[in-house]
Amino acid sequence: MQKLTFIALAVVLLVGCRGMQSDDPPIHPNLNMDFQERFDPQEFNPFFADGRSMRPPVPGTVARGMLREDVAFYQGRSPGGDYVADLPVPVTRALLERGQERYDIFCAVCHGQAGYGQGIIMTGGYGYTPAPSYHDARLIEVSDGYLYDVITNGVRNMPGYAQQIPVADRWAIVAYVRALQRSQRASEADLPPSVRANIEATTGTAPGGEAAGGAPAAPGAGE
Repeated sequence: MQKLTFIALAVVLLVGCRGMQSDDPPIHPNLNMDFQERFDPQEFNPFFADGRSMRPPVPGTVARGMLREDVAFYQGRSPGGDYVADLPVPVTRALLERGQERYDIFCAVCHGQAGYGQGIIMTGGYGYTPAPSYHDARLIEVSDGYLYDVITNGVRNMPGYAQQIPVADRWAIVAYVRALQRSQRASEADLPPSVRANIEATTGTAPGGEAAGGAPAAPGAGE
């Protein structure tokens, strides 16, 4: 009976305390986590000579996932510091299509969709220094690493696009620029045999203007 009385009294006391306000400090048996011996961000710390509580990273520290050991891929250069001659990634259809998409977004406004430097920024009377044509002999002969470096760091009046264009997309643009250059200097030998055969079957003339079979096309042939 005494046990039941005690339980009933305890329940009444607990229920009666719910929702009650008190000005007394709460019962807090462990204060260790409330009063830590630590420094908050940006707080002065007399322990260090510079007085900063936030310490800079140790020299040479590399963030996780940011170790860029592949110099050719990330910098467009060989271990000796020279520009790489060719793309360090496989040239695929998907790469060229990605390069075309990125080129049309970031490059065509100045260099034009065909790469002749006749983009809207150059032809719209905005006063910009004319962009070069990718079909100039100089830019045809430069290395792929040079084109990548220009996209990354800029050159002369052209700003760098390292912040806007990821590394892989820069190489995709380089691949597409090379495709543009080749497209404007294409010859009959660049056509796949199936395409050449289709042209001959459709027009009666070879892509070079000869009649099917090697003889020169007669006037009006294929019209």
